[in-house]
Amino acid sequence: MSNTIPPFKALALQTNTRAVNRLSIAEARDSIKRTIQEISSQIRASCQFIGQDCKLVVLPEYFLSGFPLQESVKEWQQKACINFDGEEYAALSKIAVDNNIFLNGNVYELDQHFPSLFFQSCFIIAPNGELILRYRRLNSMYTATPHDVLDQYVEIYGWDSLFPVAKTIIGNLACIASEEILYPEIARCMAFRGAEIFLHSTSEVGSLTPSPKNIAKQARALENMAYVISANSAGISGYDIPADSTNGHSQIVNYEGQIITEAGFGESMAANSTIHIDALRQHRSRPGMANYLSRMRNELFASSYANAIYPGQSLLKKTPNREHFKQLQDEAIRRLRDKGIIS
Repeated sequence: MSNTIPPFKALALQTNTRAVNRLSIAEARDSIKRTIQEISSQIRASCQFIGQDCKLVVLPEYFLSGFPLQESVKEWQQKACINFDGEEYAALSKIAVDNNIFLNGNVYELDQHFPSLFFQSCFIIAPNGELILRYRRLNSMYTATPHDVLDQYVEIYGWDSLFPVAKTIIGNLACIASEEILYPEIARCMAFRGAEIFLHSTSEVGSLTPSPKNIAKQARALENMAYVISANSAGISGYDIPADSTNGHSQIVNYEGQIITEAGFGESMAANSTIHIDALRQHRSRPGMANYLSRMRNELFASSYANAIYPGQSLLKKTPNREHFKQLQDEAIRRLRDKGIIS
């Protein structure tokens, strides 16, 4: 997109997450509805405080439900997953319309093409209420991903669905889910499709020392010459895990890898700042040593990535459980040993 984009405000909204694991199905669905209502109020008040130029809001990872533990696929589908085009998305779309914002978040989602699975999905809803981007997490420890059913998934949705980028009036937006910020290939693939702002829904350690994900946010921003807007949880209630273990440090990192705003602990709208897309585009167009995208020599790396390590297609005819994913990682480690990558 070549048109000038005026500077605008973006917000990484740090909200508490209520886990639904210990609730009945009816209680869990009611909790999800109440969470959407509460977030609607928080977004409305935050946008009023920040100003009418707040055009983008990012929500934490699995903000509606928390994450599954020992639940079967069917149990988690019933308790925590939302339909591809269900009432929850309708309610979230209304938030985007009412506040004239692009709204991003991360949820567990059902898909009619894969009834024995659920996916962890990131979404972007435009100010007109349209869902303009759906990204399914590609690297997950205990949840099915498109890679686990790759051939069928690509046949249905196409290769472009794996690394989607939404070209909008505020810039080119892409999503990164949680620990995927630790995998530079995911961000790079999206950058090569034009991504300028990475929307990072996360639920991570709130530490006063540099955490892996916080280090990675700055690295992904710097090497891809892109903004990273990262919204963390303000604690998660409903588990035995201490509630504030995942709390704080929602932040916005600019295209030079500098943290320009960061929240403390607790529910907060403090992580908001001005986004300058025209300045980013000028930075990307400027010759010099710091123009990392223009200096990439991709063909040198192709053979190193050609051999698969983590087994794909493992869920084409199988319903997963946690043991299945543990076995896959054991197999991946064996492949690393066989290839002499680790010893």
